[in-house]
Parts: sequence; C-alpha cells; structure tokens
Amino acid sequence: MPSNLDLVVTAVATQLMAADAATSPQVSQKVLADLVDHFELDFSFLRYNDHNIRASKLIAEWPVRANVPDPDPIGVVYFADADPVFALAEHAKEIHVFRPEPATDEFRQLIEKASGISASTVAAVPLVSGDVTTGVLGFVKYGDREWLPDELNALKAIASLFAQVQARVAAEEQLRFLADHDDLTGLYNRRALVAHLSARLAPGQPGPVSALFFDLDRLKTINDYLGHTAGDWFIRALADRLREWSEAPSMIARLGGDEFVVVPAEPLDTEAAEALAYRLQSALRERVPIEGEMLTRTVSIGVALGIPGRDTTSDLLRRADQAVLTAKNAGGNEVAVFTDDMSLKSEFRNDIELHLQSVIENGSLVLHYQPEVDMRTGAILATEALVRWQHPTRGLLSPDAFIGVAESINLTGELGRWVMRAACAQFARWRAKGVGLDTVLRINVSPVQLVSDGFVESVAGIIDEFGLQRDSVCLEITESVVVQDIKTTRFTLAGLKAAGVQLAIDDFGTGYSVLSHLKSLPVDTLKIDKGFVRELGENPGDLAIVRAIIALAEAFGLQLVAEGVETEAAATTLLRHGCFRAQGFLLSRPMPGDQMESLLAEGRIPVHFSATPSV
Repeated sequence: MPSNLDLVVTAVATQLMAADAATSPQVSQKVLADLVDHFELDFSFLRYNDHNIRASKLIAEWPVRANVPDPDPIGVVYFADADPVFALAEHAKEIHVFRPEPATDEFRQLIEKASGISASTVAAVPLVSGDVTTGVLGFVKYGDREWLPDELNALKAIASLFAQVQARVAAEEQLRFLADHDDLTGLYNRRALVAHLSARLAPGQPGPVSALFFDLDRLKTINDYLGHTAGDWFIRALADRLREWSEAPSMIARLGGDEFVVVPAEPLDTEAAEALAYRLQSALRERVPIEGEMLTRTVSIGVALGIPGRDTTSDLLRRADQAVLTAKNAGGNEVAVFTDDMSLKSEFRNDIELHLQSVIENGSLVLHYQPEVDMRTGAILATEALVRWQHPTRGLLSPDAFIGVAESINLTGELGRWVMRAACAQFARWRAKGVGLDTVLRINVSPVQLVSDGFVESVAGIIDEFGLQRDSVCLEITESVVVQDIKTTRFTLAGLKAAGVQLAIDDFGTGYSVLSHLKSLPVDTLKIDKGFVRELGENPGDLAIVRAIIALAEAFGLQLVAEGVETEAAATTLLRHGCFRAQGFLLSRPMPGDQMESLLAEGRIPVHFSATPSV
C-alpha cells in the first residue's frame, strides 16, 4: 500500500494538474496550506526566479501574512543584494535545511521582519527545470525541526510538480503573448489591435477614437541590399521610436513588414490626431545607423476617427487605410486625414470599370513615348511605349488609373497585346522613314502576359509581322513579377531570349529582390526604380542602394538605366558613379507619337550637366 507521504504527493499532483496561468497562484496557495497542515509547519512559500533581472519573486504563501509592509521586503528579492541563504535559491539544485544557528542570524532577521517569525527551521527546496533553477519552495517551522529523509524526498517530488506547473504556465503566457504580439518588435499585432478597437468603439465608450495608419516608403529595400539582419534592426528601431514618441499609453500595433497602427489612449479630435501624426512622422524621419550607413525612410500616415456606438473596427481601419493610400498616391512622405471625398475613389473605380470593357473596340487607347538618353551626349538610345486612355469624361488617363481595374477584370492580357501591336507598328513606320534606326523600342509586359501560353510565339510573330529586327525590341518585366513564379518566368524569358528579343527588369530594387536568380535569368538590362533616383545627391541611403545596383550590373555585364531622373543633382550623381543611361522629366516627359518621331529625327536632346561637381 502507498505510504502516507506517497498519498500527499499524489494529492498535490492531482491539484496542480488542473492549474493554468490564471488559477496557478490560487491553486498553489491551497497546496501550500495542505502541506503546512500535513507537516505541522508554521509557514510555507513559493517563489519563482527571474533570471533576466536576477531576482526571486513571491508567488504564493500560507498562511497569508496580515499587515504586509509596503513595499513587501520579501516580495522581490534581488540575488545581488540577498543574504547568503536567499542567494542560494538562484542556482541551488539540492534541498538545503537551515536550522537555528548563529550563522543564519541575518536570514532569520529578514524572515522575522517580513512575517513575525522568530528563530526557525527552514527547508529550501529548489524548483529545477533541466539545468536551470526556476524557483524555490520554502517550509518554515518555529524553533528547531528535524526533516527525515523520506520527508525530504517527498518535498523534492512536490517541488518537481511545481516546476512542471511553472513551465506550463510560462508556456501558456508565452503563447498568449505571441498570439497578441509581433515577434520581431514586441508590438501588438493585428489580432490585438482589432480586439482593442472593438472595445474602444463599443456603445457608451468615450470618443472619438483615432487611428493613425503608418506605411513606410521602400522599407523592404534595406533587406534586399543590406541584408535581413539590417532590415530587422531598422524595424525594431522604428518600433522603439513609436513607443517613445506616442502619447502613452497608446495601442501600437505592427500589421506587416512596413505597416503600423497607433491608437491614442485618449479621445482626440481631428486636429489633435493630425498633430500627433506629424510629430511621429518627424521622429521616424531621423536617420538610423546601419552597417556604416546612415539610413532613413520616409513614412506616409493616414489619420481617421471613429465614433463609439456608430462605427465599427472595420470602418475605422478602412478609413485610415484609404487615408494612407491617399498620402502614398501623393508621392509619399505625407500625412492625410480621411475625408468623405476619399469615398469618391470607389465611384471613380466603378466608372473606370464600366468604360474599360470597350476601350480597345472604340479606339480610345493611345501610346505616348518617353526617350532613354545617354546623359553624357544627349543621344537617344531607346524609347519606352506607355499606354494612355482617352476617357470619355475624365480626359487622358495614365495606366495607374486603370491597370489595377484591368487586372481585376482579366483585361490586362488583351491590353498588353494591343500595346505590343500598336508600338511595333508605329516603330516600324518610323524606321521606314529612316528615323530611330539606332534606337531600341521598350515595351512593358504584364504578369498575365508572361505566364500566358504561346506568349513567346505571339511576340515573335508581331515583331516579324512589322518587319522589325527582334533585337530592336526590349520587353520590360517588373522585378515583383519576376519572382511571383520564378520557374515559369525563367522558362518564358529563356524562350524570348532564344527568339532574339532583348529583356529588361523594370523597377529594380523595389523590394522583391531577384539577386539569387539574376545569374540564371537571360536579361540584358536593369532599370533602377525611380524611388531610389529622385533624391540622389540628398539621401545617402538611396545612394548606397544605387551604388550596389551599379556594381551588380557591372558584375553581371548588364546595361543599366536609371528611371525618374528629375534633378541635376541626381543626374550628376549617377554620372559620377558610372550610370549613363537614364529616363526622367529632367531629360524629357512622355510625349505623343508624332512628337517622339520628331525627336528621334533629331537624334539627341540637349544636356548641360557632367560628372564633375561644380566648384
């Protein structure tokens, strides 16, 4: 038959088995009460070690002390300041029994101060998990008490049970933390944000509730060119700044790699919320040192307000999202406050979709062209065909206004074929007149076209139909499209290359790096995304990335074209670092076909900048 001590251990195991993170302190107190009663003790306690701060924390005790001093002298005991007896609990692996002796006077005085206990016998039983001492069970008897070996073995078994509960509780708390927090920054995640906003927007709660939606501009490029460790460091630095500058105790959540939401704790009107957004934007603009570079990213912020009892969480977040999209569409680095006018975007989209269905049949599509120039001489090296739509009521629309809708209604393939035929036809007419004989025609390719069956044959057929040399045509594929389906992309590009067509990766560096695949892709040209070019000469972070792309192009023997050259500072910086081919408003804006023909006939445009900085 089991001994009395075995029954005690079994009873403790039964009670602790049902304990979880919420009930553990109460269950532990009940177990201590039973043990005090069984072993005829005067006091018992459970303490957990916090090795991060090197301290022992009181979790439960029995009996509960009355008139506990504030602060409790034994609530948190730091090992560095503890007397030798308490200090043993940091790493002890075996039971220690302290009986009344002069050497333990300091320890007895501390116990007496906290609990009124005079000379006592203390059994300190460590909680051990693997090689780590996670806490201690303490059993106190006034005066002297001898602990028998069987009793100590029972206490050791009970301590093991407490250690298991402690580990289970820690795991539950970690899971609960991970469920509500972003693992990289420690900020709240979307789940926690939604729960918080749902509570704040409940009827009867104070309002309005403001939400600030942050979307950083080109944050992922840091990962691509400086490494993921540097990118993660940048994100953590950003999170720290949000914590520091937000009005405490704000809810701060990270929704994704470059998206964050701040919900101020206090009700703010529109003006106050917008002012907070500008303060946070200023803080986030400060440079961050990463691997010897001082980097910064601009941030777009959308501000929206919700009224408790009227608006839902989805209402508020949708408005904030619409506001931040407005800020980004304005060029980024902006703060936009949601207005009812933003809702008109939905109406605009419906209008676009309604008329886009017949856009090819009614002949309302036109092509404009933007030259690619050698900035050293002004010679026109290529021209890029850019589709425009002459909308019946809204005038001439750029692709940004309708390509997204075209993708949603599966019209991009048909649009792409029209552009290919129209551009090749016009290019052939120019060449028949002896114009543009030394230039290349660049045509953008949509993701749908790239994965369509027979695309290679279609391209080759169109080029041959108009009598063009195949290497006079260059197809441009955006970097993000390349990596969406790298296997299919590699196969299609190989087919196009075999057919003699030139290939370029457009918008290179926008955050979907193809570095690991570049050596196996048969491309001829990299086009640096305009986002890295606009601020050249002013932004050292952009310069670091552009220099990396230039070096990459040189290493792979690829042509390099800079897009978005709008300032002389950008042009001279590019020239100084060995990038000579460029497009941008500084050189020429897109123009109708007849104007492009005249420009090609001239053969060059005037340039008045050089790689040598002025003195």
